[in-house]
Amino acid sequence: MDTTPQLIENIGYVGSLLTSITFIPQVYKSWKSKSVGDLSIAMIVIVVSSTIVWLIYGYLISSGPVLVANTVVLILTLVLLYFKTAFKKPTELKDNFN
Repeated sequence: MDTTPQLIENIGYVGSLLTSITFIPQVYKSWKSKSVGDLSIAMIVIVVSSTIVWLIYGYLISSGPVLVANTVVLILTLVLLYFKTAFKKPTELKDNFN
């Protein structure tokens, strides 16, 4: 099989699309329900951290697919982080300070 650079790049973009959309159902569900109580803040921090590392890597190797996928994942994860703080009930906020 002859794999041209364009074919390889296209495969990368398909992969980045699939990776990027993984968080869309969770963001949508959280937005609609205004509930993110079951989301782990540790998971969100780990995803944000790993995504930043991937963005640096993608930039250093000039990889469009890596940059696209991780930019979208970072944005969606930051939205979840925002929801995690914005959708907290007053009792949950109080519990965090005790």
